[in-house]
Amino acid sequence: MSKPKLIRITTVPISLDKLLSGQLNFMQSRYEVVAVSSEKDYLERVGTKENVRTFHLEMSRKITPFSDFISVVRLFLFLLKEKPLIVHTHTPKAGIVGMVASKLAGVPHRLHTVAGMPLLEATGITRKLLNFVEWATYACATHVYPNSFGLKTIIEQHHFCSSRKLKVLANGSSNGIDTSYFSADLFSNELKDRYRVAMNISSDDFVFIFVGRLVSDKGINEMVAAFVKIQENNSKAKLLLVGDYESELDPLHSATLESIKTNRGIISVGFQSDVRPYFSLSHVLVFPSYREGFPNVVMQAGAMGLPSIVSDINGCNEIIVNNKNGLIIPVKDQQAISTAMGLILSDMNLYTTLSANSRSRIVAFYEQKIVWDALLQEYDVVLSND
Repeated sequence: MSKPKLIRITTVPISLDKLLSGQLNFMQSRYEVVAVSSEKDYLERVGTKENVRTFHLEMSRKITPFSDFISVVRLFLFLLKEKPLIVHTHTPKAGIVGMVASKLAGVPHRLHTVAGMPLLEATGITRKLLNFVEWATYACATHVYPNSFGLKTIIEQHHFCSSRKLKVLANGSSNGIDTSYFSADLFSNELKDRYRVAMNISSDDFVFIFVGRLVSDKGINEMVAAFVKIQENNSKAKLLLVGDYESELDPLHSATLESIKTNRGIISVGFQSDVRPYFSLSHVLVFPSYREGFPNVVMQAGAMGLPSIVSDINGCNEIIVNNKNGLIIPVKDQQAISTAMGLILSDMNLYTTLSANSRSRIVAFYEQKIVWDALLQEYDVVLSND
């Protein structure tokens, strides 16, 4: 008997590759999986890696109504041909394109995962447009999966859809964490020393790390300014930035860019396909984001034994328990970031306690198999309701 067909859609293939790594291949045991995304060459590499078929559908993360209409038509025709039982979308643009096309094509089970809401930082006409897109996406979906409990509450507060459509799987997260892969035990002192030499970091430096897009919404402006303040009394402090800029979508302040460029205590290494070596030589993740779904980077850091300083937003404040495996601070608060960094620097007993609790919480709550099994079970429940 043939397997039920499952279509998984993201706006860009890096989301399939990094944010959902391994999940599509896991689902192949029970479903015929097809991955849909833009950037054809990258998508095909992901298909090979995950052992799934692919369909190239160009989509943009920007607001592009005409192009989006073309994407909906192309996907609609593809779905009519494929006749999947389930279409499951991730990311905002893939959500609206995928859910509209799926509803028009008569796909019986239309699932959308919410992993962050850009509209929360938008204003004016843009905010109204994004509100409508969010509402329309959920209206076309049969099931909506916020990947954190806080995000579920936000959706309910904004009345984007009925609560009966909403469900958080497992303990949150879209993919969980492979704690055998994200493990400090895999990195010898010799290997860490090689990375330190390459980045001019001394073995007695205390390294704060940020991993993610270097954009304003991630709190980079406040974090860099806070770190500069910390340096006044802590010459051994370093700030390691791992990620790319998005100057067109969400540029940093000019003063922030100048500090990153000229401050010898700030090391920026750009996007890295493997962030583990950088975690391995760091001490604390600083992640003062304005908005998140359920941030993988906080789980990754925890699995590597790092405590985190995070803003008090959904996802972050679910992974981190204040004063247990990290510190929770107010959003957009430069002084709070500086105070938290200074506290950890000055209180080694606190740092040791937070570090000791970091990995165990990730293993207990967010191990990848927990999330994958919960999603597989959810697919079975959805199909059983036919």
